[in-house]
Amino acid sequence: MRCPFCSHEDSQVKDSRHTEDNTAIRRRRICDQCGSRFTTFERIQLRDLIVIKSNGQKETFDRDKMFRSLSLALRKRKVEQDKIEKIVSAIARRLENSGETEIKTSIIGEYIMEALSNLDQVAYVRFASVYKNFREVKDFEDFLDNLEEK
Repeated sequence: MRCPFCSHEDSQVKDSRHTEDNTAIRRRRICDQCGSRFTTFERIQLRDLIVIKSNGQKETFDRDKMFRSLSLALRKRKVEQDKIEKIVSAIARRLENSGETEIKTSIIGEYIMEALSNLDQVAYVRFASVYKNFREVKDFEDFLDNLEEK
Protein backbone atom coordinates (compact mmCIF):
# COMPACT_ATOMS: atom_id res chain seq x y z
CA MET A 1 0.00 0.00 0.00
CA ARG A 2 1.42 3.38 -1.02
CA CYS A 3 2.07 5.86 1.80
CA PRO A 4 -0.17 8.95 1.49
CA PHE A 5 2.57 11.12 3.01
CA CYS A 6 5.78 10.21 1.15
CA SER A 7 4.37 7.97 -1.65
CA HIS A 8 6.71 5.12 -0.70
CA GLU A 9 5.42 1.88 -2.23
CA ASP A 10 5.58 -0.30 0.89
CA SER A 11 3.91 -0.22 4.30
CA GLN A 12 3.25 -2.73 7.05
CA VAL A 13 -0.04 -3.61 8.68
CA LYS A 14 0.22 -3.10 12.44
CA ASP A 15 -3.38 -3.81 13.43
CA SER A 16 -6.52 -5.17 11.73
CA ARG A 17 -10.07 -4.99 13.05
CA HIS A 18 -13.55 -5.44 11.69
CA THR A 19 -15.73 -2.34 11.62
CA GLU A 20 -18.73 -2.31 13.95
CA ASP A 21 -21.15 -3.34 11.22
CA ASN A 22 -18.75 -6.01 9.86
CA THR A 23 -18.82 -4.53 6.37
CA ALA A 24 -15.11 -3.71 6.24
CA ILE A 25 -11.73 -4.41 7.78
CA ARG A 26 -9.91 -1.44 9.25
CA ARG A 27 -6.14 -1.69 8.94
CA ARG A 28 -3.63 0.53 10.76
CA ARG A 29 -0.47 0.79 8.68
CA ILE A 30 2.99 2.24 9.10
CA CYS A 31 5.21 3.41 6.26
CA ASP A 32 8.56 1.61 6.05
CA GLN A 33 10.31 4.76 4.84
CA CYS A 34 8.95 7.79 6.73
CA GLY A 35 7.31 6.02 9.70
CA SER A 36 3.94 7.74 9.22
CA ARG A 37 0.84 5.90 10.34
CA PHE A 38 -2.40 5.78 8.39
CA THR A 39 -5.62 3.78 8.19
CA THR A 40 -7.05 1.86 5.26
CA PHE A 41 -10.36 0.07 4.87
CA GLU A 42 -10.93 -3.14 2.94
CA ARG A 43 -14.52 -3.65 1.75
CA ILE A 44 -16.36 -6.24 -0.27
CA GLN A 45 -17.43 -4.92 -3.63
CA LEU A 46 -20.07 -7.02 -5.32
CA ARG A 47 -19.95 -5.22 -8.65
CA ASP A 48 -18.60 -2.07 -10.21
CA LEU A 49 -21.26 0.60 -10.12
CA ILE A 50 -21.51 3.37 -12.69
CA VAL A 51 -23.26 6.61 -11.78
CA ILE A 52 -25.23 8.41 -14.47
CA LYS A 53 -25.24 12.14 -13.77
CA SER A 54 -28.14 14.41 -14.71
CA ASN A 55 -26.26 15.62 -17.80
CA GLY A 56 -25.83 12.00 -18.98
CA GLN A 57 -22.14 11.80 -18.08
CA LYS A 58 -21.06 8.52 -16.51
CA GLU A 59 -18.50 7.98 -13.76
CA THR A 60 -17.49 5.25 -11.36
CA PHE A 61 -19.39 5.19 -8.05
CA ASP A 62 -17.29 6.81 -5.31
CA ARG A 63 -18.38 6.06 -1.75
CA ASP A 64 -15.92 8.69 -0.47
CA LYS A 65 -17.79 11.33 -2.43
CA MET A 66 -21.03 10.26 -0.75
CA PHE A 67 -19.28 10.32 2.64
CA ARG A 68 -18.04 13.87 1.98
CA SER A 69 -21.54 15.01 0.95
CA LEU A 70 -23.08 13.56 4.08
CA SER A 71 -20.30 15.00 6.25
CA LEU A 72 -20.87 18.43 4.76
CA ALA A 73 -24.62 18.26 5.40
CA LEU A 74 -23.97 17.06 8.95
CA ARG A 75 -21.23 19.59 9.65
CA LYS A 76 -21.48 21.01 13.19
CA ARG A 77 -24.26 18.56 14.02
CA LYS A 78 -23.80 16.01 16.77
CA VAL A 79 -23.42 12.97 14.56
CA GLU A 80 -20.36 10.76 14.82
CA GLN A 81 -18.26 9.79 11.79
CA ASP A 82 -19.06 6.12 12.44
CA LYS A 83 -22.76 6.85 11.98
CA ILE A 84 -22.03 8.53 8.64
CA GLU A 85 -19.93 5.54 7.58
CA LYS A 86 -22.80 3.19 8.47
CA ILE A 87 -25.19 5.24 6.32
CA VAL A 88 -22.74 5.20 3.40
CA SER A 89 -22.27 1.43 3.75
CA ALA A 90 -26.03 0.84 3.90
CA ILE A 91 -26.65 2.93 0.79
CA ALA A 92 -23.77 1.28 -1.09
CA ARG A 93 -25.13 -2.19 -0.19
CA ARG A 94 -28.59 -1.13 -1.28
CA LEU A 95 -27.22 0.04 -4.64
CA GLU A 96 -25.18 -3.14 -5.13
CA ASN A 97 -28.13 -5.34 -4.20
CA SER A 98 -30.40 -3.57 -6.68
CA GLY A 99 -28.90 -5.68 -9.46
CA GLU A 100 -28.28 -2.61 -11.60
CA THR A 101 -24.78 -1.65 -12.68
CA GLU A 102 -25.75 1.85 -13.82
CA ILE A 103 -27.49 4.05 -11.27
CA LYS A 104 -28.84 7.57 -11.72
CA THR A 105 -27.67 10.25 -9.31
CA SER A 106 -31.32 10.97 -8.56
CA ILE A 107 -31.69 7.52 -6.95
CA ILE A 108 -28.58 8.01 -4.83
CA GLY A 109 -29.81 11.45 -3.83
CA GLU A 110 -33.17 10.06 -2.76
CA TYR A 111 -31.49 7.36 -0.66
CA ILE A 112 -29.35 10.01 1.03
CA MET A 113 -32.39 12.23 1.62
CA GLU A 114 -34.25 9.30 3.15
CA ALA A 115 -31.36 8.52 5.50
CA LEU A 116 -30.92 12.16 6.53
CA SER A 117 -34.65 12.66 7.14
CA ASN A 118 -34.49 9.87 9.71
CA LEU A 119 -31.26 11.12 11.26
CA ASP A 120 -31.17 14.93 11.41
CA GLN A 121 -33.73 17.40 10.05
CA VAL A 122 -31.24 20.28 9.72
CA ALA A 123 -28.84 18.14 7.68
CA TYR A 124 -31.80 16.94 5.63
CA VAL A 125 -32.70 20.53 4.70
CA ARG A 126 -29.05 21.40 4.02
CA PHE A 127 -28.62 18.46 1.67
CA ALA A 128 -31.97 19.10 0.01
CA SER A 129 -31.05 22.74 -0.68
CA VAL A 130 -28.10 21.60 -2.79
CA TYR A 131 -29.65 18.42 -4.19
CA LYS A 132 -32.86 20.12 -5.26
CA ASN A 133 -30.94 23.24 -6.33
CA PHE A 134 -32.81 25.84 -4.26
CA ARG A 135 -32.43 29.26 -5.89
CA GLU A 136 -34.30 31.58 -3.53
CA VAL A 137 -35.85 31.78 -0.08
CA LYS A 138 -39.25 30.72 -1.46
CA ASP A 139 -37.76 27.33 -2.37
CA PHE A 140 -36.76 26.81 1.26
CA GLU A 141 -40.17 27.93 2.49
CA ASP A 142 -41.99 25.53 0.18
CA PHE A 143 -39.71 22.66 1.17
CA LEU A 144 -40.14 23.38 4.89
CA ASP A 145 -43.91 23.65 4.49
CA ASN A 146 -43.98 20.20 2.85
CA LEU A 147 -41.71 18.87 5.60
CA GLU A 148 -44.08 20.14 8.31
CA GLU A 149 -47.06 18.53 6.57
CA LYS A 150 -45.36 15.15 6.72
